[in-house]
Amino acid sequence: MRIGNSTYLDYQASTPVDPRVMATMEPFFRDNAANPHSVDHAAGWAAQRAIDGSALAIAKLIGADPDEIVFTSGATEANNLAILGLAARAPSNRRRMLVSAIEHKCVLASSRAAANRYGLILEMIPATSNGVIDIEALRSLLNDDVLCVAVMAVNNEIGTIQPLSQIGQLCKEAGAIFHCDAVQAPLAMQLDVHELGIGSLSLSAHKIYGPKGVGAAFLRRDIQDQVEPLIYGGGQQRNLRSGTLPTPLCVGFGTAVSILEEIDGIAEHERVRTLRDQFEERLCGLGSFVQVNGAGTARHPGNLNIRFEGYSAQDILAAVQPNLAASTGSACTSGISEPSHVLRAIGLTEAQADASIRFSLGRFSVPEDIDVAVSLIRDALPRVAAAA
Repeated sequence: MRIGNSTYLDYQASTPVDPRVMATMEPFFRDNAANPHSVDHAAGWAAQRAIDGSALAIAKLIGADPDEIVFTSGATEANNLAILGLAARAPSNRRRMLVSAIEHKCVLASSRAAANRYGLILEMIPATSNGVIDIEALRSLLNDDVLCVAVMAVNNEIGTIQPLSQIGQLCKEAGAIFHCDAVQAPLAMQLDVHELGIGSLSLSAHKIYGPKGVGAAFLRRDIQDQVEPLIYGGGQQRNLRSGTLPTPLCVGFGTAVSILEEIDGIAEHERVRTLRDQFEERLCGLGSFVQVNGAGTARHPGNLNIRFEGYSAQDILAAVQPNLAASTGSACTSGISEPSHVLRAIGLTEAQADASIRFSLGRFSVPEDIDVAVSLIRDALPRVAAAA
Protein backbone atom coordinates (compact mmCIF):
# COMPACT_ATOMS: atom_id res chain seq x y z
CA MET A 1 0.00 0.00 0.00
CA ARG A 2 1.19 3.49 -0.79
CA ILE A 3 0.49 6.66 1.16
CA GLY A 4 1.64 9.53 -1.00
CA ASN A 5 5.17 8.65 -2.10
CA SER A 6 5.67 6.10 0.68
CA THR A 7 5.28 2.35 0.73
CA TYR A 8 3.49 1.92 4.04
CA LEU A 9 4.94 -0.69 6.42
CA ASP A 10 3.96 0.84 9.76
CA TYR A 11 0.63 -0.86 10.49
CA GLN A 12 1.37 -1.38 14.17
CA ALA A 13 1.70 2.38 14.61
CA SER A 14 -1.62 2.96 12.87
CA THR A 15 -3.73 1.17 10.29
CA PRO A 16 -5.40 2.88 7.33
CA VAL A 17 -9.11 3.45 7.86
CA ASP A 18 -11.03 0.81 5.94
CA PRO A 19 -13.36 2.39 3.33
CA ARG A 20 -16.28 0.42 4.81
CA VAL A 21 -15.60 2.11 8.15
CA MET A 22 -15.63 5.54 6.52
CA ALA A 23 -18.96 4.76 4.87
CA THR A 24 -20.70 3.98 8.18
CA MET A 25 -19.24 7.01 9.95
CA GLU A 26 -20.23 9.59 7.35
CA PRO A 27 -23.99 9.72 8.09
CA PHE A 28 -23.26 10.59 11.72
CA PHE A 29 -21.10 13.50 10.63
CA ARG A 30 -23.56 14.70 8.00
CA ASP A 31 -27.12 13.60 8.80
CA ASN A 32 -27.42 13.08 12.53
CA ALA A 33 -25.62 15.60 14.73
CA ALA A 34 -27.63 14.65 17.82
CA ASN A 35 -26.05 14.14 21.21
CA PRO A 36 -26.38 10.40 21.95
CA HIS A 37 -27.20 11.28 25.57
CA SER A 38 -30.20 13.41 24.59
CA VAL A 39 -33.09 11.30 25.86
CA ASP A 40 -36.01 13.47 24.77
CA HIS A 41 -35.99 13.05 21.00
CA ALA A 42 -35.69 10.42 18.28
CA ALA A 43 -32.41 11.74 16.84
CA GLY A 44 -30.70 11.27 20.20
CA TRP A 45 -32.19 7.81 20.53
CA ALA A 46 -30.85 6.86 17.08
CA ALA A 47 -27.36 8.04 17.99
CA GLN A 48 -27.45 6.07 21.23
CA ARG A 49 -28.66 2.94 19.42
CA ALA A 50 -25.71 3.20 17.04
CA ILE A 51 -23.28 3.47 19.96
CA ASP A 52 -24.96 0.56 21.72
CA GLY A 53 -24.51 -1.52 18.57
CA SER A 54 -20.81 -0.73 18.53
CA ALA A 55 -20.45 -1.62 22.21
CA LEU A 56 -22.13 -4.94 21.49
CA ALA A 57 -19.73 -5.68 18.61
CA ILE A 58 -16.67 -4.81 20.72
CA ALA A 59 -17.94 -6.89 23.63
CA LYS A 60 -18.53 -9.87 21.34
CA LEU A 61 -14.98 -9.58 19.97
CA ILE A 62 -13.46 -10.20 23.40
CA GLY A 63 -16.12 -12.43 24.97
CA ALA A 64 -17.57 -9.72 27.21
CA ASP A 65 -20.97 -8.06 27.72
CA PRO A 66 -21.82 -4.57 26.42
CA ASP A 67 -22.19 -3.12 29.92
CA GLU A 68 -18.54 -4.02 30.52
CA ILE A 69 -17.36 -1.76 27.68
CA VAL A 70 -16.41 1.88 28.34
CA PHE A 71 -15.58 4.08 25.35
CA THR A 72 -12.50 6.26 25.78
CA SER A 73 -10.42 8.62 23.66
CA GLY A 74 -7.99 5.77 22.96
CA ALA A 75 -6.03 2.96 24.55
CA THR A 76 -3.82 5.35 26.53
CA GLU A 77 -6.86 6.65 28.38
CA ALA A 78 -8.23 3.12 28.77
CA ASN A 79 -4.97 1.93 30.34
CA ASN A 80 -4.86 4.96 32.63
CA LEU A 81 -8.49 4.44 33.66
CA ALA A 82 -7.86 0.84 34.65
CA ILE A 83 -4.51 1.30 36.40
CA LEU A 84 -5.05 4.65 38.13
CA GLY A 85 -8.70 3.81 38.79
CA LEU A 86 -7.85 0.55 40.54
CA ALA A 87 -4.96 2.12 42.47
CA ALA A 88 -7.16 4.94 43.76
CA ARG A 89 -9.47 2.44 45.45
CA ALA A 90 -6.87 -0.17 46.40
CA PRO A 91 -7.70 -1.87 49.71
CA SER A 92 -5.22 -1.60 52.55
CA ASN A 93 -4.19 -5.25 52.20
CA ARG A 94 -3.28 -5.01 48.49
CA ARG A 95 -0.58 -2.40 47.95
CA ARG A 96 1.65 -3.96 45.29
CA MET A 97 1.41 -3.67 41.49
CA LEU A 98 3.27 -5.97 39.10
CA VAL A 99 3.97 -4.69 35.59
CA SER A 100 5.94 -6.35 32.82
CA ALA A 101 9.15 -4.65 31.77
CA ILE A 102 8.08 -4.64 28.10
CA GLU A 103 4.75 -2.85 28.49
CA HIS A 104 3.68 0.11 26.36
CA LYS A 105 4.94 3.36 27.83
CA CYS A 106 1.45 4.52 28.81
CA VAL A 107 1.12 1.47 31.07
CA LEU A 108 4.56 2.02 32.59
CA ALA A 109 3.93 5.74 33.09
CA SER A 110 0.45 5.33 34.58
CA SER A 111 1.72 2.58 36.89
CA ARG A 112 4.51 4.83 38.16
CA ALA A 113 2.01 7.65 38.65
CA ALA A 114 -0.36 5.34 40.52
CA ALA A 115 2.41 4.12 42.80
CA ASN A 116 3.57 7.65 43.58
CA ARG A 117 0.09 9.11 43.98
CA TYR A 118 -1.45 6.38 46.10
CA GLY A 119 1.56 4.96 47.92
CA LEU A 120 1.64 1.59 46.20
CA ILE A 121 4.73 -0.53 45.54
CA LEU A 122 5.52 -1.02 41.85
CA GLU A 123 7.55 -4.07 40.83
CA MET A 124 8.66 -5.10 37.34
CA ILE A 125 8.19 -8.54 35.81
CA PRO A 126 11.26 -9.38 33.73
CA ALA A 127 11.13 -10.69 30.18
CA THR A 128 13.15 -13.44 28.55
CA SER A 129 15.49 -12.82 25.63
CA ASN A 130 12.80 -13.84 23.13
CA GLY A 131 10.37 -11.22 24.38
CA VAL A 132 8.01 -13.25 26.58
CA ILE A 133 7.57 -12.48 30.26
CA ASP A 134 9.30 -14.77 32.73
CA ILE A 135 6.40 -16.81 34.10
CA GLU A 136 8.43 -18.23 36.97
CA ALA A 137 9.45 -14.73 38.01
CA LEU A 138 5.78 -13.70 37.98
CA ARG A 139 4.89 -16.74 40.03
CA SER A 140 7.49 -15.84 42.64
CA LEU A 141 6.32 -12.21 42.82
CA LEU A 142 2.62 -12.98 43.22
CA ASN A 143 0.96 -13.29 46.58
CA ASP A 144 -2.16 -12.06 48.33
CA ASP A 145 -0.95 -8.45 48.70
CA VAL A 146 -0.85 -7.81 44.94
CA LEU A 147 -3.57 -5.48 43.64
CA CYS A 148 -3.08 -5.98 39.92
CA VAL A 149 -0.79 -7.45 37.28
CA ALA A 150 -0.34 -5.65 33.94
CA VAL A 151 0.86 -7.70 30.97
CA MET A 152 0.06 -6.81 27.36
CA ALA A 153 -1.31 -9.45 24.99
CA VAL A 154 0.91 -8.69 21.99
CA ASN A 155 3.97 -6.52 22.20
CA ASN A 156 3.74 -3.37 20.10
CA GLU A 157 7.43 -3.35 19.16
CA ILE A 158 8.55 -6.94 18.70
CA GLY A 159 5.13 -8.58 18.26
CA THR A 160 5.59 -11.35 20.81
CA ILE A 161 2.40 -12.97 22.10
CA GLN A 162 2.26 -13.47 25.86
CA PRO A 163 0.95 -16.59 27.69
CA LEU A 164 -2.27 -14.94 28.80
CA SER A 165 -3.98 -18.08 30.04
CA GLN A 166 -1.13 -18.89 32.43
CA ILE A 167 -0.98 -15.29 33.64
CA GLY A 168 -4.72 -15.20 34.21
CA GLN A 169 -4.64 -18.43 36.22
CA LEU A 170 -1.80 -17.18 38.41
CA CYS A 171 -3.66 -13.92 39.05
CA LYS A 172 -6.84 -15.79 39.91
CA GLU A 173 -4.99 -17.96 42.43
CA ALA A 174 -3.53 -14.86 44.09
CA GLY A 175 -6.77 -12.84 43.96
CA ALA A 176 -5.08 -10.13 41.84
CA ILE A 177 -6.74 -8.30 38.96
CA PHE A 178 -5.20 -9.04 35.57
CA HIS A 179 -4.99 -5.92 33.36
CA CYS A 180 -4.17 -6.49 29.70
CA ASP A 181 -3.24 -3.95 27.05
CA ALA A 182 -4.75 -5.78 24.06
CA VAL A 183 -4.35 -3.05 21.45
CA GLN A 184 -2.36 -5.23 19.05
CA ALA A 185 -4.25 -8.45 19.82
CA PRO A 186 -7.32 -8.39 17.50
CA LEU A 187 -5.12 -8.76 14.39
CA ALA A 188 -2.99 -11.48 15.95
CA MET A 189 -5.10 -13.79 18.13
CA GLN A 190 -8.49 -14.68 19.56
CA LEU A 191 -9.46 -13.22 22.92
CA ASP A 192 -11.99 -14.27 25.54
CA VAL A 193 -11.57 -12.13 28.63
CA HIS A 194 -13.49 -14.43 30.93
CA GLU A 195 -11.74 -17.62 29.81
CA LEU A 196 -8.38 -15.87 30.19
CA GLY A 197 -9.19 -14.41 33.60
CA ILE A 198 -8.75 -10.81 32.49
CA GLY A 199 -10.29 -8.16 34.75
CA SER A 200 -9.57 -5.07 32.65
CA LEU A 201 -8.38 -4.58 29.09
CA SER A 202 -7.70 -1.81 26.58
CA LEU A 203 -8.44 -1.56 22.84
CA SER A 204 -7.92 1.09 20.18
CA ALA A 205 -9.86 1.60 16.95
CA HIS A 206 -7.00 2.93 14.85
CA LYS A 207 -5.03 -0.30 15.30
CA ILE A 208 -7.80 -2.32 13.59
CA TYR A 209 -8.62 -0.12 10.56
CA GLY A 210 -10.92 2.21 12.48
CA PRO A 211 -10.59 5.95 13.22
CA LYS A 212 -8.11 7.63 15.53
CA GLY A 213 -9.46 9.25 18.67
CA VAL A 214 -11.55 6.40 20.10
CA GLY A 215 -10.74 3.36 22.18
CA ALA A 216 -12.38 1.18 24.78
CA ALA A 217 -11.77 -0.16 28.24
CA PHE A 218 -13.20 -3.51 29.24
CA LEU A 219 -13.95 -3.41 32.96
CA ARG A 220 -15.32 -6.68 34.25
CA ARG A 221 -18.67 -6.13 35.91
CA ASP A 222 -17.56 -7.29 39.35
CA ILE A 223 -14.64 -4.84 39.54
CA GLN A 224 -16.38 -1.71 38.25
CA ASP A 225 -17.08 -0.43 41.75
CA GLN A 226 -13.35 -0.78 42.48
CA VAL A 227 -12.40 1.71 39.73
CA GLU A 228 -12.23 5.44 40.43
CA PRO A 229 -13.14 7.47 37.29
CA LEU A 230 -10.57 9.73 35.71
CA ILE A 231 -13.21 12.05 34.24
CA TYR A 232 -16.21 13.41 36.13
CA GLY A 233 -19.25 15.15 34.74
CA GLY A 234 -22.70 14.03 33.70
CA GLY A 235 -22.26 10.44 34.79
CA GLN A 236 -22.34 8.90 31.32
CA GLN A 237 -21.22 5.30 30.84
CA ARG A 238 -22.36 4.13 34.26
CA ASN A 239 -20.35 6.91 35.97
CA LEU A 240 -17.09 5.30 34.84
CA ARG A 241 -16.24 7.92 32.22
CA SER A 242 -18.31 11.06 31.86
CA GLY A 243 -18.54 13.12 28.70
CA THR A 244 -20.44 13.19 25.42
CA LEU A 245 -19.45 10.27 23.26
CA PRO A 246 -18.28 10.94 19.66
CA THR A 247 -20.97 9.02 17.80
CA PRO A 248 -19.19 8.80 14.41
CA LEU A 249 -15.97 7.52 15.98
CA CYS A 250 -17.80 4.96 18.12
CA VAL A 251 -19.72 3.78 15.06
CA GLY A 252 -16.50 3.49 13.08
CA PHE A 253 -14.92 1.47 15.87
CA GLY A 254 -17.87 -0.92 15.87
CA THR A 255 -17.73 -1.31 12.09
CA ALA A 256 -14.00 -2.05 12.19
CA VAL A 257 -14.67 -4.79 14.74
CA SER A 258 -17.58 -6.18 12.70
CA ILE A 259 -15.33 -6.44 9.64
CA LEU A 260 -12.87 -8.49 11.67
CA GLU A 261 -15.71 -10.83 12.54
CA GLU A 262 -16.82 -11.09 8.90
CA ILE A 263 -13.51 -11.88 7.23
CA ASP A 264 -11.72 -15.22 7.42
CA GLY A 265 -9.29 -14.27 10.14
CA ILE A 266 -7.19 -17.42 9.84
CA ALA A 267 -6.71 -16.95 6.10
CA GLU A 268 -5.88 -13.26 6.50
CA HIS A 269 -3.40 -13.95 9.29
CA GLU A 270 -1.71 -16.56 7.10
CA ARG A 271 -1.58 -14.22 4.11
CA VAL A 272 0.05 -11.46 6.15
CA ARG A 273 2.37 -13.91 7.92
CA THR A 274 3.52 -15.31 4.57
CA LEU A 275 4.34 -11.80 3.34
CA ARG A 276 6.15 -11.06 6.59
CA ASP A 277 8.19 -14.25 6.40
CA GLN A 278 9.18 -13.54 2.80
CA PHE A 279 10.26 -10.04 3.79
CA GLU A 280 12.24 -11.42 6.74
CA GLU A 281 14.01 -13.97 4.54
CA ARG A 282 14.98 -11.39 1.96
CA LEU A 283 16.25 -8.88 4.50
CA CYS A 284 18.25 -11.54 6.34
CA GLY A 285 19.67 -12.52 2.98
CA LEU A 286 21.43 -9.15 2.82
CA GLY A 287 24.04 -10.44 5.24
CA SER A 288 24.75 -11.98 8.63
CA PHE A 289 24.58 -8.51 10.20
CA VAL A 290 20.77 -8.62 9.83
CA GLN A 291 19.06 -10.29 12.82
CA VAL A 292 15.44 -10.65 13.97
CA ASN A 293 14.43 -9.43 17.43
CA GLY A 294 11.86 -11.60 19.22
CA ALA A 295 12.41 -14.61 16.98
CA GLY A 296 11.67 -18.12 18.19
CA THR A 297 8.27 -17.51 19.72
CA ALA A 298 4.70 -16.77 18.64
CA ARG A 299 4.48 -13.30 17.08
CA HIS A 300 1.96 -10.93 15.55
CA PRO A 301 1.67 -12.12 11.92
CA GLY A 302 2.53 -8.69 10.53
CA ASN A 303 5.39 -7.78 12.85
CA LEU A 304 9.06 -7.81 11.87
CA ASN A 305 11.47 -6.12 14.27
CA ILE A 306 14.88 -6.45 12.74
CA ARG A 307 18.28 -5.06 13.58
CA PHE A 308 21.07 -4.08 11.23
CA GLU A 309 24.19 -4.65 13.36
CA GLY A 310 26.70 -1.85 12.98
CA TYR A 311 24.18 0.60 11.50
CA SER A 312 21.96 3.32 12.89
CA ALA A 313 18.28 2.53 12.33
CA GLN A 314 17.45 6.23 12.22
CA ASP A 315 20.07 6.75 9.52
CA ILE A 316 18.64 3.89 7.44
CA LEU A 317 15.11 5.25 7.69
CA ALA A 318 16.29 8.76 6.88
CA ALA A 319 18.05 7.42 3.78
CA VAL A 320 14.87 5.84 2.40
CA GLN A 321 12.63 8.88 2.93
CA PRO A 322 10.10 9.73 1.61
CA ASN A 323 9.71 6.35 -0.03
CA LEU A 324 9.27 3.96 2.92
CA ALA A 325 7.29 4.26 6.16
CA ALA A 326 8.54 2.18 9.09
CA SER A 327 9.52 2.91 12.72
CA THR A 328 12.48 2.64 15.05
CA GLY A 329 10.07 1.79 17.89
CA SER A 330 6.70 2.72 19.30
CA ALA A 331 5.11 5.73 17.62
CA CYS A 332 4.10 6.92 21.07
CA THR A 333 7.74 7.71 21.87
CA SER A 334 8.22 9.98 18.86
CA GLY A 335 10.53 12.87 19.59
CA ILE A 336 12.20 11.08 22.49
CA SER A 337 15.80 10.18 21.60
CA GLU A 338 16.42 7.07 23.65
CA PRO A 339 16.87 3.34 22.97
CA SER A 340 13.77 1.15 23.05
CA HIS A 341 13.02 0.04 26.61
CA VAL A 342 11.50 -3.14 25.17
CA LEU A 343 14.68 -4.11 23.31
CA ARG A 344 16.85 -3.27 26.31
CA ALA A 345 14.56 -5.36 28.55
CA ILE A 346 15.10 -8.46 26.39
CA GLY A 347 18.87 -8.09 26.67
CA LEU A 348 19.95 -6.05 23.67
CA THR A 349 22.72 -3.51 24.08
CA GLU A 350 22.04 0.16 23.47
CA ALA A 351 23.84 -0.09 20.12
CA GLN A 352 21.74 -3.09 19.08
CA ALA A 353 18.53 -1.34 20.09
CA ASP A 354 19.57 1.73 18.11
CA ALA A 355 20.17 -0.52 15.07
CA SER A 356 16.62 -1.94 15.11
CA ILE A 357 13.67 -1.12 12.86
CA ARG A 358 10.08 -2.26 13.26
CA PHE A 359 8.32 -3.07 10.01
CA SER A 360 4.66 -4.04 10.17
CA LEU A 361 2.33 -5.32 7.47
CA GLY A 362 -1.44 -5.54 7.28
CA ARG A 363 -4.68 -5.79 5.35
CA PHE A 364 -3.63 -3.67 2.39
CA SER A 365 -0.04 -4.95 2.11
CA VAL A 366 0.87 -6.65 -1.17
CA PRO A 367 3.98 -8.46 -2.47
CA GLU A 368 5.07 -5.37 -4.40
CA ASP A 369 5.49 -3.55 -1.07
CA ILE A 370 8.12 -6.09 -0.07
CA ASP A 371 9.94 -5.74 -3.39
CA VAL A 372 10.11 -1.97 -2.99
CA ALA A 373 11.19 -2.08 0.65
CA VAL A 374 13.99 -4.60 0.11
CA SER A 375 15.29 -2.64 -2.87
CA LEU A 376 15.25 0.65 -0.97
CA ILE A 377 17.05 -0.80 2.05
CA ARG A 378 19.62 -2.66 -0.04
CA ASP A 379 20.46 0.54 -1.88
CA ALA A 380 20.51 2.62 1.30
CA LEU A 381 22.92 0.51 3.35
CA PRO A 382 26.13 1.41 1.42
CA ARG A 383 25.23 5.11 1.57
CA VAL A 384 24.61 4.93 5.28
CA ALA A 385 27.88 3.06 5.87
CA ALA A 386 29.80 5.58 3.80
CA ALA A 387 28.36 8.50 5.69
CA ALA A 388 29.07 7.00 9.14
